[in-house]
Amino acid sequence: MVLRTPDERFRDLEGFPWTPRYVEVDDGIRMAYVDEGPRAAPTVLMLHGEPTWSYLYRKMIPVFVDAGMRAVAPDLVGFGRSDKLPRPEDYSYERLVRWTTRFIEELELREVTLVVQDWGSLIGLRIAAEHEERIARIVVANGFLPTADRPAPTAFRLWRAFSRHSPVFPIGRIVASGCVVKPSAKVRAAYDAPFPSRAYMAAARVLPSLVPTEPGDPAVPANRAAWAKLATWDKPFLTLFGKNDPILGRADRPLQRHVPGAGGQPHERFWGGHFVQEDRGDYLAERTVAWINART
Repeated sequence: MVLRTPDERFRDLEGFPWTPRYVEVDDGIRMAYVDEGPRAAPTVLMLHGEPTWSYLYRKMIPVFVDAGMRAVAPDLVGFGRSDKLPRPEDYSYERLVRWTTRFIEELELREVTLVVQDWGSLIGLRIAAEHEERIARIVVANGFLPTADRPAPTAFRLWRAFSRHSPVFPIGRIVASGCVVKPSAKVRAAYDAPFPSRAYMAAARVLPSLVPTEPGDPAVPANRAAWAKLATWDKPFLTLFGKNDPILGRADRPLQRHVPGAGGQPHERFWGGHFVQEDRGDYLAERTVAWINART
């Protein structure tokens, strides 16, 4: 069974005027996405994390389009306007990677600037390592690729326990807790919009438990293979991190040390929380545009 959030839930979204598009990525499963700017222009692909959706990139999409770029921002399966599966066991790390890879293939995206954060990093860095030919450069904002070779931070363990056991799961307030600039009531409502009831929240609830933090996790072998591939990645690789993030605010340094393409890049930690696109999306996009233009 596939659940689809009613369209009326997305009416009058604050700061998000774009018409959704859809592509099928599995048997009867659709991903929604925003696709703005000239189709032949250089493409920026933005992958959101948990428990947000492409709305997270609303401050960045206009900056890329105004710079003459094509801005593509999908909703992961289980989030936003994309289809939702009702059972936690319907989701796995591998399926999320496969669905998102299929999305990229269906849109025939190449020479992509990949912008990733949170679960967008877990998925996007895997895809970059496994389909290097499609990615021209990578920007990581408050994300990482876990390989279960270091302890999970206490803040993450608390978040995972909350996602598993809390009787309520207020998405808008959860997003607000990861920001340094607290979103307005209308913005919080936009993050709540994809989830009209608990039945729609399976992905949002289960994804923290799918992060591979133990060596026996089924995702570890593929992630370690991707991590090894990133050790040879010599294409441009930039980290732009919100420094006020208690979980991933310092995850940029291991990436910079590990990825050859990170050498000599203008990495930055700046004022912002875990959902740095919400706090500083315009700045993040402007820095990305300047970086792309300086290297093309």
